[in-house]
Amino acid sequence: MPVISLPDGSEKVFDKPVSVYDIALDIGPGLAKAAVAGVVDGKLVDMSFMVQDDAAIKLLTVKDNQGLEILRHSCAHLLAQAVKQLFPSAQVTIGPVIEDGFYYDFAYKRGFSSEDLSKIEQRMHELAQKAQEVIRSTMTRDQAIAYFESIGEKYKAEIIRDLPENEELSLYTQGDFTDLCRGPHVPNTSYLKAFKLMRVAGAYWRGDAKNEMLTRIYGTCWADKKALKAYLHRLEEAEKRDHRKIGKALDLFHFQEDSPGIAFWHPKGTAIWRVVEDYMRASNTKYGCTEIRTPLIADISMWEKSGHAAKYADNMFMTHSENREYALRPMNCPTCVQVYNSQLRSYRDLPLRMAEFGVVHRNEASGALHGLLRVRSFTQDDGHIFCTEEQIESEVTQMIEQCFEVYRDFGFNDYDIKLALRPDARVGSDEIWDKSERALADALTNHGVKFDYLPGEGAFYGPKIEFHLQDAIGRSWQCGTIQLDFSMPERLGAKFIDQQSEKKTPVMLHRAIVGSLERFIGVLIEHYAGKLPVWLASTQVVVIGVSNKQDEYIQKIQTKLQNMHIRSQIDLRNEKIGFKIREHTLARVPFIAIAGEKEAASDQISVRKQDGTDLGVLSISEFSKLLSDEVAKKGLVTS
Repeated sequence: MPVISLPDGSEKVFDKPVSVYDIALDIGPGLAKAAVAGVVDGKLVDMSFMVQDDAAIKLLTVKDNQGLEILRHSCAHLLAQAVKQLFPSAQVTIGPVIEDGFYYDFAYKRGFSSEDLSKIEQRMHELAQKAQEVIRSTMTRDQAIAYFESIGEKYKAEIIRDLPENEELSLYTQGDFTDLCRGPHVPNTSYLKAFKLMRVAGAYWRGDAKNEMLTRIYGTCWADKKALKAYLHRLEEAEKRDHRKIGKALDLFHFQEDSPGIAFWHPKGTAIWRVVEDYMRASNTKYGCTEIRTPLIADISMWEKSGHAAKYADNMFMTHSENREYALRPMNCPTCVQVYNSQLRSYRDLPLRMAEFGVVHRNEASGALHGLLRVRSFTQDDGHIFCTEEQIESEVTQMIEQCFEVYRDFGFNDYDIKLALRPDARVGSDEIWDKSERALADALTNHGVKFDYLPGEGAFYGPKIEFHLQDAIGRSWQCGTIQLDFSMPERLGAKFIDQQSEKKTPVMLHRAIVGSLERFIGVLIEHYAGKLPVWLASTQVVVIGVSNKQDEYIQKIQTKLQNMHIRSQIDLRNEKIGFKIREHTLARVPFIAIAGEKEAASDQISVRKQDGTDLGVLSISEFSKLLSDEVAKKGLVTS
């Protein structure tokens, strides 16, 4: 009699083997109808899975992340079924789940058009409404190869040939369509109610440019139509907020093929950069980090010792000089260790905190480049702390507080914390990894921070805490990290003299708060839709006159504002006042100050905000205080 343990601690006893569906039905008809899969002793299974023995079971609905992924995977199969019905000569290849949706790659000679997508989507809805039962079956490897070859699916057969000979394979059938898949899948196609095909792209078979080009169809799938509608709205909003478009419109930066993946920063963009960098420099000083600068290029032997050459070999820019091989640094950590190693350290020197705005280079594939968000050269707000094991928790706690403060000042109030654990490719013993992961988990727990685990996502030298920021339209951006590293200091020979006058290896904490300054500025632009708060805006106020008679008065105002370190500009063009106001409003300048004869005579200024709010006529001192107060809201005060 299987005894079923449920997540709430309760148990259910059955007098014979029972399916996951029947367990859900025993709990309640509503749950049986909503559940899409189960987790039996940690393994994902279909609702039809038979439980033979005692087991711990969790039921998944589309409200669970895993349940939503199953929904999306089933929708990929629905897409493939529709394509095969409408275009029988098309061959199916692979169709995985991705963030917010799925895709499926097809081998089809003429490819697919947007008109094809609408037909395919319509057929998908028709198939979903039929509530086709999704049935799991198994075959041996040889049986599966023979089956897919018999129906002309050579790509599936090729995939299976690469699998172990003795492996039992699972197949899923719905109506007239059968696909190779580990599963699980929804019980029937009626669960698929809210989906949309998004676009078509090219993709090489197995990601290899030497292979034939396939057609990839992307789609999205959600629990219900309301969630789908909200997602499509976010996409529309994201298009409006695209930092590349806004950056061009506001004259902040540009890219060109002479330096692919590396931004050319214009004066206005550089002004924003300086604000972010200066803010982080002040934050580092507040939290006890002293600033250093280290070389961009180092002998390849340094990167071999640190482990970066093995990890980033394909992404490192190399150069040669006088029969020596050098690399542009892909990370700042090894050069920082050299500063530490430049003199003998004592336990009294620890913790030793160093910060660097370090430029790194990575030879990213051209197809992966994306404005400021994915580049080949970027500046990290790196921090490296050398400490003893006993100091780990207090140092990590301080870093967490610094991160929270920085994110609040930049306008991010919602964020998720994740602890990324050991990857398959790593350096260091399991014992060290156990200790490292436990230390970061304890620091988070003892500080009252809620977090989720990310198995396999740690750095190659240690686990890391990740900060995922939520922007104004609900997108998540992974920015800051805190990484615990026992390995690199040992590999690079870092030592300190302990209280017993013996040499010991320090622990190294790596931390970045905004991460890549380029990427963070891109995120800020999209978060604020280009309407940056006063303290971040490249131009905080523009001063314009009703006519050229006020030019001298306007220049006098600008001098006063500049003396207060307010970023201002004047517009003396012989244009109509309405034209000037509209142009600077579109340029997202937070404040527009207007002077006519009346204002010039009374030493005042008429002020309006970027959103059109009229603040009336203010004295120069009143206006300067208004600007100072606005700047102070985000942690900076004019002086």
